[in-house]
Amino acid sequence: MLTGAGAVFNTARMEAGARAAVVGLGGVGFSSLLAAAACGARAIVAVDLLESKLETARSLGATHCFNAADPQIIDKVKEATGGGVDYAFEMAGSVKALELAYRITARGGTTVTAGLPNPAAKWELQAVSLIAEERTVKGSYIGSCVPARDVPRFVAMYRAGHLPVNRLLSERVPLAEINPALDRLARGEAIRQVIMMD
Repeated sequence: MLTGAGAVFNTARMEAGARAAVVGLGGVGFSSLLAAAACGARAIVAVDLLESKLETARSLGATHCFNAADPQIIDKVKEATGGGVDYAFEMAGSVKALELAYRITARGGTTVTAGLPNPAAKWELQAVSLIAEERTVKGSYIGSCVPARDVPRFVAMYRAGHLPVNRLLSERVPLAEINPALDRLARGEAIRQVIMMD
């Protein structure tokens, strides 16, 4: 929750009425989606490779869902949002996802990345778009969070019903079944798992 929600609340400081996109719907990406909804985003675009995750995104407040493999995805997102989003959050941890997030960000918008790609990976930025379109690109490490400030704030938002992180819990797993549980997580069949130690 710290990384995904923190990227929205702290790094981007997203305001109510903004258009947002989340690229990469793991546990962190879904936390960003919940935070965007809590901020009062007027449009929330969810992007992932798995249709099952896009369906979950719809149930959590996404207004538009697109498969990242669609070759027309950039045009479709721009059409659905009236020119792109004000804030795009890259949570997949790949340069390809970061490029997509940047390209669906509208003129004057902000692209935030909290995904951690391979350290050797490089992103080739079209410099003229950054300047001529007055774009911002921001990195977000652990959601720019200060735990003493943000953990109580997020807990209070959960208790008030504004950050329903309980809806991200896929399963409770006995410790003896941790390996198959991690396999399900790797295949994208789970969002968040709780390992039971009893």
